[in-house]
Amino acid sequence: MSTQEITLLPADNSRLSNFCGQFDCHLRQIEQRMMVEIANRGNHFKISGEEQAVKAACAVMHKLFDSTELELLTPEQVHLSMQDASIDEALEAVKAETAAQHQVTVKTRRGVIKGRGANQQSYLKKITTHDINFGVGPAGTGKTYLAVACAVEALQNEKVRRIILVRPAVEAGEKLGFLPGDMAQKVDPYLRPLYDALYEMLGFERVEKLIDRDVIEVAPLAFMRGRTLNDSFIILDEAQNTTVEQIKMFLTRVGFGSTAVITGDITQIDLPSEKMSGLRHVLKVLDNVEGISFTFFGAKDVIRHPLVQRIVLAYEAYEKKHSNP
Repeated sequence: MSTQEITLLPADNSRLSNFCGQFDCHLRQIEQRMMVEIANRGNHFKISGEEQAVKAACAVMHKLFDSTELELLTPEQVHLSMQDASIDEALEAVKAETAAQHQVTVKTRRGVIKGRGANQQSYLKKITTHDINFGVGPAGTGKTYLAVACAVEALQNEKVRRIILVRPAVEAGEKLGFLPGDMAQKVDPYLRPLYDALYEMLGFERVEKLIDRDVIEVAPLAFMRGRTLNDSFIILDEAQNTTVEQIKMFLTRVGFGSTAVITGDITQIDLPSEKMSGLRHVLKVLDNVEGISFTFFGAKDVIRHPLVQRIVLAYEAYEKKHSNP
């Protein structure tokens, strides 16, 4: 915050009255437009706000007061005086600075992770303020990566006691018995994106230790039935491949002190054609339920190789064209 004091000369009561407007309406107009606070006593004015906005407001006030020598000010003239290009640039700088100050960041041992763009910022903010969150959109939009970052931060700050990674193993029909190894090894191939994010944020050795101590737990969706998960950060990835019954079962596992993030892409459904995607269904069912957040990502949010964004856009255009002949 910055404060600047100015004195408008000459100290002419008639001109000051003209400048301030009836009931100080011109001052209030400047405050609202320039995002500052103005206090005055006579011809002495104190302007407070972001530095760039204060400077711009002072320039406007000097300009307007000069004009009172020859004309009667109106709200329209005050508005027009604030359309000056340099003032708009100053305001844009203030808005950008304010946005940066209010930017949501996630701190992990390996560094600070920030949301890129308004949608990712909104997604991070919602995860910190809602118990159940949905992130829906194409590959490369950061929905899973940011969810893992929030989980790691919550664990490090002792907001939760464990992280639970869940994913439907559709390719194996969720019949994992014939695959070699223990439960973690059986479902490993399906959780690789989650593991990669964890390794990047915590380091390989720490992740392995936390898995050994069950602080990070790997749980196929089929094995979640009957459990209640308290004080946990639960991530259900690839939720488009859940059935209606499975996603209902998962959502009713969430206990006290827990946060759940459900991510998926409804254009990448691998279920048999006769089965409806649980994610597609639940988006309609829970649409107006208080306390649940939804973030929808699009091609503009893709942060991978530029070609990925073009591919997503091409598929969207193709599907739109062929669904509306």
